This record gives sequence, structure tokens and C-alpha cells, in this order.
Amino acid sequence: MSFATHSRSTSEFAGSSANPARTTLILAITGASGSIFALEMLRALELDERVERVHLVVSPSALRVIAEETGVSGRNSLVEKLLGCASDKIMLLAHEDIGAPIASGSYPIDAMVVLPCSMGTLAGIAHGLAGNLIERAADVCLKERRRLVLCVRETPLNLIQIRNMAAVTEAGATVFPVIPTFYNHPQSVEDITRNYVHRVLQHIGLPQPGAYAWGSEETAED
Repeated sequence: MSFATHSRSTSEFAGSSANPARTTLILAITGASGSIFALEMLRALELDERVERVHLVVSPSALRVIAEETGVSGRNSLVEKLLGCASDKIMLLAHEDIGAPIASGSYPIDAMVVLPCSMGTLAGIAHGLAGNLIERAADVCLKERRRLVLCVRETPLNLIQIRNMAAVTEAGATVFPVIPTFYNHPQSVEDITRNYVHRVLQHIGLPQPGAYAWGSEETAED
């Protein structure tokens, strides 16, 4: 299974020259199934000229899931293995490093996405445990009123999990379940993952070129 970057040029991205502001993001990957969604987001962020820096945090459980679902194993050179090339903008941080820059509110971050977000990580964020870098960075986003998107992945849900979703929503996060869409008539798993990632990126202010928009076909026909 290949995870090499798409051949699209970064010049395709609208807003890269019109808007000089550069975005700094956190992408956290946890141990829920669905690592292909995180890989699709990494590819999109790597290509997007509006994104200056991506702080990537991968939990130990996520490493195991990535290995099982994609065949990519080990933390060494992880970004290069996932993208198929080296990256100057994606910085891998240790899950245990609570002294990393993103653990402080004084460090400027525009948004944080946890994709996929396990129920354990959701619980840790909902209860403010801050026991690792992912939980701490999410806690910082909440206290600083920054965008925090939790792409939860579990079914069925028990009452504890539902209450944790309510708690993080009340605290200011967005719960963005990993749910595929079919109104865009996807022809492959890649179509499904890409459309979901496009929706998340649009939510944090990074709309992607070629993203499906409901009604766009009718508008084009008119």
C-alpha cells in the first residue's frame, strides 16, 4: 500500500498568495482505527502552502494501529515513511514530552486536530488530565479558546463516552465523528477518506481545491 504524496502542485491551493498569513497546526494521531484518515490529512497539509508548521504527535497505541492498518512501523523517520518523502514543515514530537512548545499557551497555535481520536484520549481531554502531550496540548487549546477538533472513532457508544463528548463540546471543542459521506458518490476508499479530511480542513479555515460541495454540480450545470 503506497502513501506517496499526490502529484498536485502546491500552486493549486487558493489563498496561498492572496493571504500571506501562515497557519501553524497540531495534528495528533491516537490509537483508534482509521489511521488512513490521518495519513490523508498529513498529505494535504504537506501540500498546502498556507500551512507553515505542523506539530505531529503520535501516541504509542497509534503506532501499533498504523503498523497494523498500513504496514508502516516504527517511530524513526515516521513522517518520511508516511509521506514517502522528507518534510520541512511537519515536526514529530514525542508523546511523553510535556515540555514541548505546544504544551504552553504562550506558543502560538491556530488549531489542533485529533484524528482519529480514541475514547481514551477523549476521556483524558474531557477531564483535563493532561497526562501526555496530546492531552496537554488539547487542554491548552481549550483554555486559550483555540480551535480543537476531535475526530472521534468508535461504535457503539456508551453513556460515559457520550457524556465525555458533551463535556468537551461545552468546554469549546468540536466533536467531528469519523463518518463517511456518500452523497458525493465516492468510487474508492481514497475518495471517502479525502472527502472527510476536506470537511475537517474546511472547518478549521483551510478549504481545499477540488473539495466536494453539495449543490456544486447543479450550479455548474446552470
